[in-house]
Amino acid sequence: MAKANTSEPTIFHAHHYFADMGARKLRPFAQLIRYKTVDEALELLRYYPNRGARLLEKVVRSAMANAVQQGVRRANELVVIEARIDGGPMWKRVDPRARGMAYLIRRRLAHIHVVLAPPGE
Repeated sequence: MAKANTSEPTIFHAHHYFADMGARKLRPFAQLIRYKTVDEALELLRYYPNRGARLLEKVVRSAMANAVQQGVRRANELVVIEARIDGGPMWKRVDPRARGMAYLIRRRLAHIHVVLAPPGE
């Protein structure tokens, strides 16, 4: 019995869950690298001094390493087809203020998702 051709499109994922930064600070960098090749994306992120650029750069490198692990040649020519930042949970703390009032501190977290695919897919 012959096997059916069930080859799925070759895409490579990497995720960073519970990144210690708010999603609003990360989203501009995700917008910056979307639909760029991996080389262009890493080159763009490398020269930003922001911590969010470092976090996203690590996730892109991880996705590229996943592609290399699965036998892709020329992994630097893959295209970032999805760079998504989702809001994660919040740590909520109460800070006492003057005159008996309370101030709510929200420590925000984010989930970073990067998907790479060969050009043309």
